[in-house]
Amino acid sequence: MNFLVFLTIAIILSSLLLIVGHFLPSRSLELEKSSPYECGFDPINSARLPFSFRFFLVAILFLIFDLEIALLFPIIPASSNNISILLPLSSVSLIILAAGLAYEWQQGGLEWAE
Repeated sequence: MNFLVFLTIAIILSSLLLIVGHFLPSRSLELEKSSPYECGFDPINSARLPFSFRFFLVAILFLIFDLEIALLFPIIPASSNNISILLPLSSVSLIILAAGLAYEWQQGGLEWAE
């Protein structure tokens, strides 16, 4: 019963916010407001220049390795109880992380220039 009440309230509130958000703002498009730069200068180049695909690959690699390092942080406080299990597990995860880094380095995934 409580779930249905909360679901109904959530649907009503979200619908109300969508309706108010649609009708409330005034939509006056001016040349200055719709320009990509608001610093007072005319744009020199297009603001829609694509990024290099290599940039996204390096960003994804950074996120993967950063996440792996963040997963190793809880091992330090937990190692005071049972170090005989945690030390091999952390060593295996670090070896896998180092092997992945060596593989990406060998394949040229970390080079900026093409």
